[in-house]
Amino acid sequence: MSYPDKPLLRAERVRYDYSPGQPVFEDISLQIAPREILVLLGGSGCGKSTLLRLLAGLSRPSSGHVYFHDTPVERPHPRSALIFQQASLLPWLKVPDNVAYGLNFKHQPRISRTERSARVTRALSAVGLSSHSKAWPTELSGGQAQRVALARALARQPELLFADEPFSALDAITRTEMQQLLVDLVHQWNTAVLLVTHDIDEALAVADRIILMGGSPGQIVQQWQLDRSDALSPSAPDLLQLRQEILQALHLNSRHSDSGSEHPTRGLTHA
Repeated sequence: MSYPDKPLLRAERVRYDYSPGQPVFEDISLQIAPREILVLLGGSGCGKSTLLRLLAGLSRPSSGHVYFHDTPVERPHPRSALIFQQASLLPWLKVPDNVAYGLNFKHQPRISRTERSARVTRALSAVGLSSHSKAWPTELSGGQAQRVALARALARQPELLFADEPFSALDAITRTEMQQLLVDLVHQWNTAVLLVTHDIDEALAVADRIILMGGSPGQIVQQWQLDRSDALSPSAPDLLQLRQEILQALHLNSRHSDSGSEHPTRGLTHA
């Protein structure tokens, strides 16, 4: 991929060991451009979620380097935010306070109470939950709870959003709606996204670029650039061809994996 702008985040030959000499992944180098949706795709056990946590500053690499705006990443950056599979809302806080949670953390820029309120209002409006400003988390559906989690991330005005399978627990219709919402918000808020998924169709629905991870230890197997200049439907010939190419890469990689390692396509959704 060519980068018209300076990369927002870059990783240089990073490796992560759970214990000495036992790498989860190794020799991973990648870049994320401003306003890009980059999807890490792969089966269970290839290290994609561990890589996301490392890039987000939640853990340190065993070797290699990660930079956010050319600054070494040692902790979560104030202009980044995370969304996980579970919304993890605080049950004793109403929706607006859940959205505002974290804005006053030590490493966040100081903002006034007025600015805090404005951010919460804008974020709730962006995810379509303005009418739920008096609701408690227990009164929300699963999809609404994930919208609140997304609003909480947006309230930080992130330049980069890390999302670890945030829609995998949702039903198919809600999941599709959330995928489209994510794409729309990237365009509206000018934020980049690093999304981890094991779902090929989800990757094709949202990605500007797809990186396939596989093997044990995990490595980057292949990557694809998607042309989003025109709307792509799931049945578009180019998209179907790309889907088949990704599946072939997965199966080829599975044949070259060690027989004792976890099967790289296990847990991968491609039906």
